[in-house]
Amino acid sequence: MSLPIYVIGHKHPDTDAICSSLALTALKEAQGVHAVAGRIGHLSPETAFILDKVGVEPPLYMNTAKCALSEIEIDEAVRVHPEDTIRSAWDVCLEHNVKTLYVVSDDDEYLGVCTINDISKIQMQDVSITKDLLKDTPLTNIVRALKGQFIYEGNLARSGYVRISDKRLNERNLEGAIMVLDDHEDDMFKSIVRGCAVVVCTQNYRPSDYIIEIAKQKGATLIQTPYNIMKVIQMIYRSIPVSFIMTPKEKIISFSQSEFVEQVESEMLKTRHSNYPVLFQNHLVGSVARYHLLKSEKKKFILVDHNEVKQSIDDIETAEIVEIVDHHRIGDIETSRPISFRNMIIGSTCSIVTMMYREANIRMSDKVALLCAYGMISDTLNFHSPTTTPIDLDLKAYLEKEYGLHFDEMAIELFENTATIKGKEFKNLLYNDTKEYILSGHRIDISQVFTYNLDDVDSIEEDFKAFMEQENKKRHYDLLMMVFTNVEGNGSRFICVGDLAHDVAPAVARFADQQFVSRKKQIVPSLAQVLL
Repeated sequence: MSLPIYVIGHKHPDTDAICSSLALTALKEAQGVHAVAGRIGHLSPETAFILDKVGVEPPLYMNTAKCALSEIEIDEAVRVHPEDTIRSAWDVCLEHNVKTLYVVSDDDEYLGVCTINDISKIQMQDVSITKDLLKDTPLTNIVRALKGQFIYEGNLARSGYVRISDKRLNERNLEGAIMVLDDHEDDMFKSIVRGCAVVVCTQNYRPSDYIIEIAKQKGATLIQTPYNIMKVIQMIYRSIPVSFIMTPKEKIISFSQSEFVEQVESEMLKTRHSNYPVLFQNHLVGSVARYHLLKSEKKKFILVDHNEVKQSIDDIETAEIVEIVDHHRIGDIETSRPISFRNMIIGSTCSIVTMMYREANIRMSDKVALLCAYGMISDTLNFHSPTTTPIDLDLKAYLEKEYGLHFDEMAIELFENTATIKGKEFKNLLYNDTKEYILSGHRIDISQVFTYNLDDVDSIEEDFKAFMEQENKKRHYDLLMMVFTNVEGNGSRFICVGDLAHDVAPAVARFADQQFVSRKKQIVPSLAQVLL
């Protein structure tokens, strides 16, 4: 089973991250690459509106780059039932070329494990051990193991001992014994009269009506089998039910299919079993061995709209990054081999993806064209942001001409339906789009939301600042900044808390006067200069 390449944006994904993930996934699929769009977090109201408008499903939600058992190739769990004979279990092992069988109930509930080693032990153990198993073995199991049939089914208790006719027959205690006899009816008579519980007649011999009548009177069982005496002695112990020799589930380590490969590997090192059951709600879904873990693949990722560890999916160091498409500063992502890293000074990642379609000479679907357009509108404030470049404007003209899109109409509808802070929870506002920076040794976090009407900030400013102060008691940033930005690019309102808030207040006031709207090109560079 080959894993897909996951195309994934940053934590607290904005519209550009989601739309570029979906659009680039479609491009990779068109190029013959098995790709899946992913997301690390919930959709913003703006993004949810867009996906509903376009008619596409959100990317797959993911919270870790680690591989789970459900994502690697494991073996089928070969099943037997508890009442099956160990002979039939042996045959199943040979048929499927496995050494471990999983015992399940009629409704497929996992009960335990039976190995080929467990079965082999029965042939090697002392009779005093196997007799205790054989005396409780159902008669039907004995018949199945010997490929025989009942002549008469009696009701005598069995001792578990297996006897044959020999010179000391008259001296032996035959009470409850299983007698394996050929066509000598005299031995049959003596054995039944002396209390044996079962007579196995070999080589398909059927005793006379007289012997059958004596067996009925004494309650002894008569079984007919095509095997000879030596074969019966060999096979009869294989009639023992699997349930008698299995290791119950409570004594075997099992794994959930949602457990991570590295956790499973750690647990395996504590035991010496060759195979382990993989479960889902106590039902078997497979069998895993160490070699499965050794040959398992790492998850592969294409990162869009970010290239920093703290912004990426958790445990990204356990995965393989195969490509990055971004328009932010170069961060601290490391790779084990050379990759395609496309980083451009441009307004949005969706702009880059649009270029990639053109370069590959692959036409976008109408839905992908809409996704790219909305991503560009959102990240460039409909091309009013200072991050907008001539390339963005050229791509806008291209999409309008080739796909019949009307960006201004799309932007007005989008902003009117989504760009408001009224009625939204403070937590959702603060954590909707947040990024952390280290500037001159200071830990700084800057969150940003867009609104049609900046005057709406007045009604929440005091309470929102108090909320930020409470949050920062847990997060301990030197500066926690909230930026409310007009969606048409007409400036921003700022709220700051933290130890640096008073020191940077004059500079932040200038940011507002100068109508800063871009966190990347205006706010962060200017703040970095202030903190030098």
